[in-house]
Amino acid sequence: MTVLHSAPKFASNAGVLDALETSLSVWLDSAREQHGEIVLTAKRADIATVLQSLRDDHHYQQLMEIAGADYPDRAERFEVVYMLLSLTKNHRIIVKCSTDEATPVPTATTLWPNAGWLEREVFDMYGVVFDGNTDLRRILTDYGFEGHPFRKDFPMTGYTELRYSEDEKRVVYEPVELPQDMRTFDFLSPWEGSDYVLPGDEKADAPNVDKPKVTERVGDSGADQDTNEEAAEETDAVPPDMIEIDVTNEEIAPDPTEDRPDREPSKGDVQDTKAATQPATDKNGEDDK
Repeated sequence: MTVLHSAPKFASNAGVLDALETSLSVWLDSAREQHGEIVLTAKRADIATVLQSLRDDHHYQQLMEIAGADYPDRAERFEVVYMLLSLTKNHRIIVKCSTDEATPVPTATTLWPNAGWLEREVFDMYGVVFDGNTDLRRILTDYGFEGHPFRKDFPMTGYTELRYSEDEKRVVYEPVELPQDMRTFDFLSPWEGSDYVLPGDEKADAPNVDKPKVTERVGDSGADQDTNEEAAEETDAVPPDMIEIDVTNEEIAPDPTEDRPDREPSKGDVQDTKAATQPATDKNGEDDK
């Protein structure tokens, strides 16, 4: 079954920029197509008017996201970025405005209710204030957090850390204490030339060997004609005299350990020890030793 829908599978930017620029030019600072997307830069005081016109007149019904960006070198260092979606055109556009730390931006909560949480994120991360937002509280950081983490001048380690204290039985805030200094990394590629020696590179300073050393001559191996002749000469060393000794079985047989006959077996269940384990005695009953 074929399903027909008024929205195309994808929408082209052809003619969109000209139409929006003609309609919204009095409230825009610039309009351009960048990276395949339509980007409109609105005046800060007129941002709500531009967003309402895009929603009502140009059918960009949904506010998908509000993001922030920090450019410390600019006089108005912060950018507030709105991303809109047209369901009927299947098309997206980006709207921007600039501000600083003290100047508020008109809120978009009167146009889209979901802008409340999105503006809270930008306020929490960058410190941008939205005029007209009745619930402008932190949303991502902890209670009592100081600073705005996404600012470029905010340290990566932060200023404070929190932990649960067993002594006080509560969460406590403490200044950040690093167990070691932050390691520094140089991102210079060793293939582009580094000013230090990598492990194993010290072998490159060894002298070049054109060809391996071989034993082409007799003397290279330690054996020459003189050595061979010396080894062939007879020596005056005389082997020790070998004496032949005739040994009979009787001479090498060990002495008996005893000459007493076995005892009579014991009565009952007692297990006797053989007499051979007792020392031998002479005829007078004394030990031979």
